[in-house]
Amino acid sequence: MSDIVVSSRVRLARNYEDLPFYCRMSAQQSESCVQRTLDALRALPQPYTFLSLRGMEENEKKALVEAHLISPDLMEHFETGAVLIRGDEKVSVMMNEEDHLRIQGISAGENLAESAENAFAIDDALQSQLSFAFDPQWGYLTACPTNTGTGMRASVMLHLPMLTMLKQMGKVNQLAAKLGLTIRGIYGEGSEAQGNLYQLSNQVTLGRTEKEIMDAVSVTARQIAEMERVFRQKAMDKDLNAFEDSIFRSWGLLGNARRMPIKEFMAHWSNLRMGAALNKLPVSLETCDSLLTKAQPAHVRQSAGAVINDREADARRSQIIREAINGGKQ
Repeated sequence: MSDIVVSSRVRLARNYEDLPFYCRMSAQQSESCVQRTLDALRALPQPYTFLSLRGMEENEKKALVEAHLISPDLMEHFETGAVLIRGDEKVSVMMNEEDHLRIQGISAGENLAESAENAFAIDDALQSQLSFAFDPQWGYLTACPTNTGTGMRASVMLHLPMLTMLKQMGKVNQLAAKLGLTIRGIYGEGSEAQGNLYQLSNQVTLGRTEKEIMDAVSVTARQIAEMERVFRQKAMDKDLNAFEDSIFRSWGLLGNARRMPIKEFMAHWSNLRMGAALNKLPVSLETCDSLLTKAQPAHVRQSAGAVINDREADARRSQIIREAINGGKQ
């Protein structure tokens, strides 16, 4: 499934029972939310980094969004928002987002089980010391009713270039909707499907167990992945030369260009990853997926170590891409 599924994520929405929802919280209550979370998780065995968004540079916040360690919504809560990030970046705990806590586990490829295990380990550590807003009938109470119940969002990031190009995403959306799932862009709700990347996730959490949610996402992801594989094969059977030409042109441009705007990179990246997945290019899927983050605007500017303009960022991006594709060689 790694040929289609880029990553998996399980996110848990939780609220402390004695604090009002974020939209009604005072500054003091927001600080209390952060401090009690840190106190409860202080004894975690693995190293974590705590970051407060207050005073953080805009580019640093954007880099966290690009790495999917915080949400775009948390970025807007720059006065009160904070995040706790595990050293391997497989776990992050967002504080003072739409809910008091958004606990998420992130894994490469199709691995919802690992993502859930990591997220629930944090949830258990918190609940052993603190109490969340919970109703025996309705489950976990959340700021948005669509999260009430288990409070879980299970999602997988799918790379679907052929289904997109052949205008089959309408059918994919219908398939997902029938099973209570939804398709979103690369950064979740309201974002675009850059690089032909889509997030498949559950739409509601009420009335389903955590296992039922994860099973629905996993089964549907496999069905969509098989659809993508079928269309890739059909394209190769129809005109292999044209199919390979598109892939090798993108590989050549990415490996040699001296200036690469982000939109152009995302289009070529999609071909690069498809070529790697089909073993047509001397590039690994791991390299492709790492580039997906490293070549994003905020990461490019961070790597420069200085303030750079857009033209300089495009040149810096092309250097990062060339070094990755060519094994560190220019």
